[in-house]
Amino acid sequence: MKTQDLSNIMQTAWQFVKRNGMTLSDALKTAWRNFKLRVAMKSHIVKFYFQKVDGSIREAYGTLSVALIPPTSDGNPRQKNDTVQTYYDSERQGWRCFKKANLISIV
Repeated sequence: MKTQDLSNIMQTAWQFVKRNGMTLSDALKTAWRNFKLRVAMKSHIVKFYFQKVDGSIREAYGTLSVALIPPTSDGNPRQKNDTVQTYYDSERQGWRCFKKANLISIV
């Protein structure tokens, strides 16, 4: 783990506190969950749960591993959004995203 990683985790936690009204304790737990998910998805498919905007719980299988993702065209790149986590859904064979603050657990 690098110092930059810890800095990013703290920045994410403070973002949760400011934007979502979380306590610092809950924000740090969620920020760590997001970090662990991102690291795991870079190497393999991960099962995780998050709360959708409508309030329902979604079970997802996602990855960020280059070896497991089909090639994409970079014709119209989107702007980065720090509040959402994008991933390749291995069940639905497409790109999906969720709000980082809504991550519930990693299996």
